Amino acid sequence: MPVLRRLMPILAFVSLTGAAWAQCASKVPAASLVQPGKMQLAINPTLPPQQFVDDKGELQGLNVELGRELGKRICVPAEFVRMDFPAMVPALRGGRFDGIDTGMFWTEERSRLMYMVPFAQQAIGVFGMASSNLQVKSFDDLAGRVAAIEIGTYQERKAKEANEDLAKRGLKPLDLRTFSTATEATAALRAGQVEVVIIVEDAARAIAKQRGMQLLLTGFGGTDITFGFRDRAVAEAAAAAFKEMRADGTYDALFDKFGLAKLQGDFAIRGPGPQ
Repeated sequence: MPVLRRLMPILAFVSLTGAAWAQCASKVPAASLVQPGKMQLAINPTLPPQQFVDDKGELQGLNVELGRELGKRICVPAEFVRMDFPAMVPALRGGRFDGIDTGMFWTEERSRLMYMVPFAQQAIGVFGMASSNLQVKSFDDLAGRVAAIEIGTYQERKAKEANEDLAKRGLKPLDLRTFSTATEATAALRAGQVEVVIIVEDAARAIAKQRGMQLLLTGFGGTDITFGFRDRAVAEAAAAAFKEMRADGTYDALFDKFGLAKLQGDFAIRGPGPQ
């Protein structure tokens, strides 16, 4: 009996939560979801403060809270699928989950592979060891340096474009070493395998606050970042939910909480979608 009494508040919470979802009519057709009744979102929790795992093993960060808020407003609970970024786009197109919640930079190519909904602004940052004597005022100052970077990312593409520009001007390109995650890239830096890490700016700022690290460069290659969806109806419902969040103040409150740059334009699908 004492055990039952301790369980009663938990059971009541579960019952109320289930009842709340039962009374909420889904704003997307069941056929638009990989598994009816839930919206599965891929996430790579290695980029604080956008997405990370706390010391209890729980998902935290702006994108985690946004994903949950979207699920609440669409009336389909969000379920997160942890995955390294390089595998996400092929898995989305293969129908493994409904969306990508990792703050993807918008590009024309990606907009032809999925339905992309911009929700914030982001740039590329660079960090290194505090013991380094590097002085970096522009990307040119990284010429000839060994840099870690996540494979298959917008920042890898922009770094390669910058390398081409460096070579045309007679400067030595960066030696880019690719890694699957920001965690692996940072470990390579600590081990002395690379001199700097090139990553999304907000993650660079967060990691640079760790002991022994320093921020070297920000503001490179800025553009909008997005949620990506497999199905148009889900993407349209997400865009509508973002508009509601902006109207009632939830959007501003979350972005102020995490200190990230807000989207300046409207929330809508950008690009043609899957071809």
